[in-house]
Amino acid sequence: MSQSELPRIAIVGFAHSRNVAATTGTTNGVEMLIPCFSRLYSQLGITRSDIDFWCSGSSDYLAGRAFSFISAIDAIGAVPPINESHVEMDGAWALYEAWIKILTGEVDVALAYGFGKASAGNADATLALQTDPYTVAPLLPDARALAGLQARAGLDSGAWTERDMAAVAARTTGDDVDALLASGYVADPLRAHDIAPYADAAAAVVLATEERARELTANPAFITGWDHRIDTPNFGARDLTDSPSTRLAGDAAFAGRSRAVDVAELHAPYTHQELILRGALDLPDSTVINPSGGALVGNALFSGGLQRIGYAAHAILSGRANTALAHATAGPLLQQNMVVTLEGGEN
Repeated sequence: MSQSELPRIAIVGFAHSRNVAATTGTTNGVEMLIPCFSRLYSQLGITRSDIDFWCSGSSDYLAGRAFSFISAIDAIGAVPPINESHVEMDGAWALYEAWIKILTGEVDVALAYGFGKASAGNADATLALQTDPYTVAPLLPDARALAGLQARAGLDSGAWTERDMAAVAARTTGDDVDALLASGYVADPLRAHDIAPYADAAAAVVLATEERARELTANPAFITGWDHRIDTPNFGARDLTDSPSTRLAGDAAFAGRSRAVDVAELHAPYTHQELILRGALDLPDSTVINPSGGALVGNALFSGGLQRIGYAAHAILSGRANTALAHATAGPLLQQNMVVTLEGGEN
């Protein structure tokens, strides 16, 4: 069965905490999650009992404790009991599991959430644990250093220029490109504006069947395509200037439909990675890229990808767009990539 033949499921609600450099809350995210859930209940006119399935995305490595997602359930409450699952990934992958759960016909409404507290420890050292355990991880590579290698590969090959990278940052910050280029390198060839600062944050998204979605909101953001793929973890076996997994996921998500979406939210923690993603997805110049500011305004580990999906859906829910695309990534240097396409409820 093709995705176009699947039952229609829509995103009906999105909430997230502020992307901040540090919070005083615990690493289980409870303090960040409770306000998110409360806003969703209020927006949609529901209670926690209306959620048939919950799925979370987080990292025990980042939290520094085992089964940190179990503690996060305190944000939901213990009574009545819930139907719950978890992925050790960005919350975008938790949302994918929630989508599958609704497709099975077992539930009508699902909520996925993601959370992370990068300020609790050394985020770069933690992320290094995702790399090859024999040849790369023992070196504890700084994430910026790896991204610098990728950026340098693109510059040397002519795939992009430092001005192209600065233009991405300028669109987000409003600064002058020449002024940005006049600043010094942080991790050659990366400047400060090329690197998304780590952030503590949480996010939550509600999905529903078409019938329930039309009851809950005036203009649901219907999912028209969804796919995720992975590239090899062996950096030497990859062309770091390209993202084949993003291209494959995009091809599957669009399934031959027009790529001229109104809005695209791309999960790019570095400026040059947005350039890679735009090329892999073959997006036209008419598409507005990252109107939310994207990950460059705050690299919220384990909720950044879910935020991109939430923001893309919100553009439709609020009536500012009729079609949208969202992208989420996980792993070093765009190793794993997810693409979701959305359209307004009148289609």
